Amino acid sequence: AWMDEEGGAAGGEQHMKCELLIANKRSGKVWDVVNCTQTASWTTNRTGSPGTFKFTLNKCADIAFLEGDVVRFSVDGELQFYGWVFTKVKNRWDEIEVTCYDRLRYLKANASYAFYDYKVGDMIRQIAADFQLDVGAVADTGYAIPSFIKEDETVLDMIGEAVQQTLLNTGNIYVFFDDGNGLALRRPEDMISPVVIGERSLLTEYEYKTDIDEQTYNSVKLARPNEETGRWVIAEDSAIIGQWGLLQLYQTVDEDVNDAQMRAQAQASLAYYNRRMRTVKVNSLGVPGLRAGQMVLMKVPGLGDINLDQYVLLEQVTHTWENDVHTMEFETMAI
Repeated sequence: AWMDEEGGAAGGEQHMKCELLIANKRSGKVWDVVNCTQTASWTTNRTGSPGTFKFTLNKCADIAFLEGDVVRFSVDGELQFYGWVFTKVKNRWDEIEVTCYDRLRYLKANASYAFYDYKVGDMIRQIAADFQLDVGAVADTGYAIPSFIKEDETVLDMIGEAVQQTLLNTGNIYVFFDDGNGLALRRPEDMISPVVIGERSLLTEYEYKTDIDEQTYNSVKLARPNEETGRWVIAEDSAIIGQWGLLQLYQTVDEDVNDAQMRAQAQASLAYYNRRMRTVKVNSLGVPGLRAGQMVLMKVPGLGDINLDQYVLLEQVTHTWENDVHTMEFETMAI
């Protein structure tokens, strides 16, 4: 087990009190399996996938649970993960590897929707009602998407695309996630972590990358595929094309989007994508509750071509609890 009964780390510095509850829906029984658990990890991504919690359990006592049962993990009384068992893998030594997901997993279903003049938050409330999911804190983005029509796509991808359209038209990033109470939409600025991560604080390793490979475009071409009103617009930066070559992003827009809206969207996309991307991968000591979509202050002098002393947005975070030690790895969004 990782923790002794009192929650103190045996011989370690951290003294965490962990609680890992499994609730069997059929019998109503609840077990705290922390003392039977070898390792646990919790991964969140800023977009496109549910929160994932994995743990390895030694079969103890009368513990009996099935897919669909509820799992709740907390550290020092603070909820880290709440979700449901989806996969169990058992080996001959009676070690069970369990994979759980949060509410976003239920949005991997395909559906068709047509929204006119809906804000992302209103879309989320409508979809949550259709899929019988609770709703948490949902921010008002202030931007209604003129026309959003999707057929036979995963609902999670739809919401991700609506969030991206909101970003390109307002300049504001929003994060869609499960906040423990339900489906939530919040700005990273409203979820700033109080910790500092840097050379004298928590940081153990880092890797700094600059690229124009994955998310960089210096020309944006938007096309409207419609027999009567079909046309396209291009926004581009010829000076940067001279440096990097032509990196074009091609996207289609709904037929209801007018010329002025197309030009505005092309310019907004170019402003967002026309840059060298700087990202940092970090290994550090664990900070309970830190998740993708949050912002954290990083201080790393002499980081390649910059001295890093700013808030970074977390793209992916993986926490690991093992042998009484809590560590994490995270990757930042472009800084």
